Formats: sequence, structure tokens, C-alpha cells
Amino acid sequence: MEKKQNYAIPIVVMILLFGMISFVTNLASPMGDILKNQFSIPNWQGTLGVFANFIAYAIMGIPAGKMLQNRGYKTTALIAVAVGFTGVGIQLVSGLVGSFAVYLLGAFIAGFSMCLLNTVVNPMLNRLGGGGNKGNQLIQFGGTFNSLCGTAVIFITGLLIPQGIKNAQISNTFPLMYTALAIFALAFIVILLTKIPESQENAGKSGEEIPLKSLLQFRHFVLGAIAIFIYVGVEVGTPNVLNKWLQNPDAKLFADGVNAEAVAGSVTGFYWLLMLVGRFIGGLVGAKVSPRKMLSVVATAAVLLVLLAIFIPVTTTISFPGFDGGFAMNVIPLSAALLVCVGLCTSVMWGGIFNLAVEGLGKYTERASGLFMALVCGGGVLPLLMNGVVDIFGVSGYQPSYWVVVAGFAYILFYALIGSKSKTIK
Repeated sequence: MEKKQNYAIPIVVMILLFGMISFVTNLASPMGDILKNQFSIPNWQGTLGVFANFIAYAIMGIPAGKMLQNRGYKTTALIAVAVGFTGVGIQLVSGLVGSFAVYLLGAFIAGFSMCLLNTVVNPMLNRLGGGGNKGNQLIQFGGTFNSLCGTAVIFITGLLIPQGIKNAQISNTFPLMYTALAIFALAFIVILLTKIPESQENAGKSGEEIPLKSLLQFRHFVLGAIAIFIYVGVEVGTPNVLNKWLQNPDAKLFADGVNAEAVAGSVTGFYWLLMLVGRFIGGLVGAKVSPRKMLSVVATAAVLLVLLAIFIPVTTTISFPGFDGGFAMNVIPLSAALLVCVGLCTSVMWGGIFNLAVEGLGKYTERASGLFMALVCGGGVLPLLMNGVVDIFGVSGYQPSYWVVVAGFAYILFYALIGSKSKTIK
């Protein structure tokens, strides 16, 4: 009988890399404000670092799936870590030479690495857990660490800029970049020395090409790919528009003297905190609750929460913890608090959708993971659509813009109940 292998070390390595994805990606958000002030550029140019990260997914997603299928998990992971080290290194150099263009190049290259890492860690954790409930559980635990690192990098960035954002420089974030470089270097060594289980279907078949049309025969995968695109869009769009709504002075949501930007930032921060909590809970119950049932429950809750947030008048308020020159209980619209709670729902959706979409794909799993990564670009499309609604209706358009989110969650609910059932397209 074959001796059962202990995959504890590969699991720890994959979860560590899961955290690095969020650590490096989320660094681009506060960096946008630093770039804006250091180089005296408009807001849209300050967000080009985030855009560079996401556009890299669209470009690299499908090639990443091919690489995983042809080269295997270990080689792809090593390449991803090396590319990530290079990308962060270039961003560090941009601080030394004071170049905006060099920073964007580093962010773009780092985006390639994040795409490759995502392509590896999701199917790898699912495989190490044996698929099903256990595989979903590992993905949820990985997501918890991902959220923790994403939250930590934003908080630490603030601590590294005591002189205020207007006087910040890229060099202020060097400690974070040094940390990322050290973790990438350590991960490379550990992965190099660790035996990583490869896909049995593709073992020894590095030259075999799996065409994209082969994946399209699986209806549950096709619908799941659409669900991934929508999920990333609503996950990003919900807090994005919420933050802009709360800090918009024309909305007049707060009394005179209240620092609307500080309150908006802290309230929106609770959305990401609840995502961390939700992923941790999802990891604890993942082995006992099926991905389909978990996804159905959170999608239903999300639809209800957003519908209430749309219809409840802005004048209906609630006290909510946050910051305004110090910790305080701030009075905010109840609708805003309900949108914050959506973070609990979105927290476990990625793992559930991925798990259901790749169920039964066998040798096609690696190729499918690459396509999923390309569709992460939904995080840039749906928020754009929501902001377009706001531009059309003005300050009264913030709540109506969430009909986009309602439609997105409704589709995810459809996928959980019906679309995720395995079926090939004849």
C-alpha cells in the first residue's frame, strides 16, 4: 500500500504565498496617494499602479494556466516568486531614483507574479486538501491569511508616514518592500527544497497542450468563470463606492467639524476586517459545510443586505465605531453599515466559486485556473460601471449604483443553486 504523505509544509508555503498576493497587491493602493503627492500628478495617474497590477492579470492569466499545465506547480511557483522579487525590487529602485515610470514598471511586473501565484495556490490548496469540503477549507484559511496581510500592509503604511501623506515619499515604504523581498527569497528556498505534489494527469506530459475550447465543454466551469469575473467586481466595487459616498461633501452625511475622509476610511476599513473574520469562520466550518451550501447562504444574505441599503433612507442613521481625530462612535447612514456587513458575505465567495467550478475537471484544472486569473480584471470593470451610474445621477446616484452589485450577487446565487451542477455542453 502506498504510504500516505504529509503535506503540512507545502500547505504552509501555499498559505504564505496566499498572503504575499494581498501584501504586494494592496501596497499599490496607499502608494497611489504617495505617488500623487511626490510627483504632483492627478488622481487617475496615481491609480495607475493598481491598474498595472490588474491589467497584468488580464494579460498573464491564460499563459499562467498554460505554464502551470506544462511546467507543474513547483516550477511555476518558483518562477512566480522570482518575478515577484524582481517586481518589488524595481519598485524599490524607483524610490532611490525618484522615477514614477520605474515604479509603474515594477508594479506591472509584480502583477505578473501575483497572477502566477494565484494560479498556483488556489488549485494547489484545493488539491492538497483532496478537493471537496477539505479543499474549500484550506482555500478559506489561505484567504484568511490573505486578508490579514492585506489589512496589515495598509495599516503599517500609515505608521511609516508620520509626517502626513502630502509629504510622503516612496522611500517611506522601503521597510515594507524589504520585508516582501525577504519573504520572497525565503519562499523560493523553501519551495526549492520542498517536494510539491504534482497533477497526476499531467505528470510527464509537459509538451501536451490543452486547448481553451476543451474547457468550454464544461457548463459549470463556464458559468463559474463568469461568476469569478462578477465576484471580483462586486467585492471591489462595494467598498470603493461606499468610501467615495461617505467622504463626498456634497452628500452632507455628517455634521460640521466631522472629518468625513477619516470616518469614511475607517468605516470602509471594517468591510475588509469583516472579510478577514468571514474567511476565518469559513475555514473553521469549511470541512463540515459544502461549498454549494456556503455560497448559497452568503449570496442570499448579500442580496438582502444590498437591497436594504438601497431602499433605506439616508436619514436613517446608526452609531458606528471609527476614527475622527481619535477613536469615536460616529453617526453614519444605516445603509452604509449594511454595506460594510457585505464583507462577511464576499469573504468566502472566491473559494466556494473556485471549488465548484473546477470540480470534476481533472487534467483541465490547471488550465482553468489560468483563465480564472485573467477574469480577475472584473475588479476594474464593475466598479467603473458603478461610478458611471454615480456620474449620471450625481450625489443621489450612490445608492442606485448598487443595483449593479445586486445583479452580481443574484448571478452568484444562481450559480450556487443551479449553474454549479456539473454538466458538459454537447
